Amino acid sequence: MFTCRLPWWRSSATCKLWQAGGFLPRVWERCQPPGCKGINATAGQGQQVGMQEKRVLEDLEMPLARRETETLFQEQPETGNPYLEDALLQSYLKTHLPPKVLEEVNQDLERFGNRLLTTVKPLGWECELNPPVFRQYDAWGQRVDHIVICSAWRRMKEITAEEGLIAEAYERRYSNWSRLHQAVKLYLFSSLSGGFGCPLAMTDGAAKVIESLGIPGSLKNAFDHLTSRDPKKFWTSGQWMTERRGGSDVANGTETVARKQPDGTYRLYGFKWFTSAADSDVALTLARVADAEGEVKQGSRGLSLFFLRVRDEEGKLNSIQVQRLKDKLGTRQMATAELWLDGAKAELISAEGHGVASISNMLNITRIHNAIAAAASMRRMISLSREYARRRVAFGKLLKDHPLHMQTIARMEVQTRGAFLLIMEIVRLLGLVEANMASEQDQLLLRLLIPVAKLYTGKQASAVVTEAMESFGGQGYMEDTGLPVIVRDALVLSIWEGTTNILSLDVLRSLTKSQGQAMAVFFSTVQKKLELASSAAKLEPAVKQTRDALGSLAQFMEAAGSKGATTMELAARDFSYTLARIYTGRALLIEHAARPDASSTDIAAARRWCNQELCPVAAESENSSYEAEAALTDSALAYEGSPACPPW
Repeated sequence: MFTCRLPWWRSSATCKLWQAGGFLPRVWERCQPPGCKGINATAGQGQQVGMQEKRVLEDLEMPLARRETETLFQEQPETGNPYLEDALLQSYLKTHLPPKVLEEVNQDLERFGNRLLTTVKPLGWECELNPPVFRQYDAWGQRVDHIVICSAWRRMKEITAEEGLIAEAYERRYSNWSRLHQAVKLYLFSSLSGGFGCPLAMTDGAAKVIESLGIPGSLKNAFDHLTSRDPKKFWTSGQWMTERRGGSDVANGTETVARKQPDGTYRLYGFKWFTSAADSDVALTLARVADAEGEVKQGSRGLSLFFLRVRDEEGKLNSIQVQRLKDKLGTRQMATAELWLDGAKAELISAEGHGVASISNMLNITRIHNAIAAAASMRRMISLSREYARRRVAFGKLLKDHPLHMQTIARMEVQTRGAFLLIMEIVRLLGLVEANMASEQDQLLLRLLIPVAKLYTGKQASAVVTEAMESFGGQGYMEDTGLPVIVRDALVLSIWEGTTNILSLDVLRSLTKSQGQAMAVFFSTVQKKLELASSAAKLEPAVKQTRDALGSLAQFMEAAGSKGATTMELAARDFSYTLARIYTGRALLIEHAARPDASSTDIAAARRWCNQELCPVAAESENSSYEAEAALTDSALAYEGSPACPPW
């Protein structure tokens, strides 16, 4: 069926079309010509409108195959400098950064925003159009295992070095604010970078591990390369954790064996099932050290951490065979491979058997990067949705003039604001730790909030980007708009660096290890911030709702001791969501809205956030849902019938 995609101009001409052709008015109302800013044409637009109507009439007289109206007449949403267009980001920096630091950072971010728009964005799209290709053999049958990457990907690596996207965090020019400066640049860079944020996350994580080890002499050269601003010296790192038997379960899933050599180095033998950014220069990986009899210790205590170069000085692979590249739903711009380590030369960098503890610093950094990418993808999609709403005409008026449409965008905006402020809070705490300015309470809070933020923002991103895609109608589903790329790439963020359930259990572990101190800090921090905001009359409902949620959480915690292990595990996800919602509502949205110069949008966002169920774990517990689910789980485990036909 032919659908005319031109506006419903209410005139005698269109009345004649209605009478003669029987076209439904709603078909016309969905249409929009290039440059249309509204349904009411000004005097200066009259001639243009007349020409458009004439073209429509002429076009309808043509055979279907010749009609120019086969072209979609809509304006492409275009956004400007991402830093200058992000009012929340600017207000956050103005509130928190010292004046001198703010002045320099502001100049750097404005310049960087222009570079993102003019250089990085086109390169990112080129990376999407030219994904990596695996060439296993050359023309003469020799195995080469060459991963061919496009020039745009290589240029992206150079730009990240020039901009100091890793170096900024380790130079510490701004003391405890250096990590925040880096995080903001990553936030602006992420959604335009063609997937290059992933290798940067692992590179940052590797640098952090080496720094935490005191930068031993054998790793000084590697650290300098990983944190270099010189494109010719800059290295990226991989993180080779996942093997065939498990992803997050490295304790039981790691089969790679390390055999010590006479010169003190090790040779690694094993199969890495999922290695992101396989074109990286170096990698950190876990393996089990074999003793003199060739035996290895199982479990997490048998794992040690190793550093290796992917290629030697001549560019040859370090006894590594590339089996194939992964065919992924998203992040197609990046080479993700299966690697066979057949005696790869490596250096033991952790104490033997302490690999998991040593690599935890890397995981914390990559999880923060993951959360930054989640917030960035949400911000990008909302910016495009908002811009599209200013251009697209439907049912006789711009989308921005449809209350329901704008309500949907506003709700996405609230989620995005919450994610952004939660991440900034974590990065602020990390900066204090790295500058040796953090209290014990700061460190406990950081340990608790990292998995909370990663798991919650990953879920937020999936929901927001798909909702935002819907705001474009059918155009949101078209590959050449670039919108599906953002959606696909965002969906992995709830999987990378630990799934929602894995991280929910990690949250419980952090409470156990701190013997309850982490939760005590959580409660006291939230309460202090609420007291500071309680004098703001416009925020009174939000403050009350947060206090009520905090009370419900306290009651749940008091009763938690009597719960069985299965019940507590079933509550882990809702418990983590509760921490995310309360802390985001309290420490961030309410605190940000309580500033003297807060905007009406800041206040509305805080109130909207606090209108949701802030303590889902208490609500579910009151309804005895966890006990019922525990019984259901036991029933499922005990069921001996056909797996295809469970009893429910």
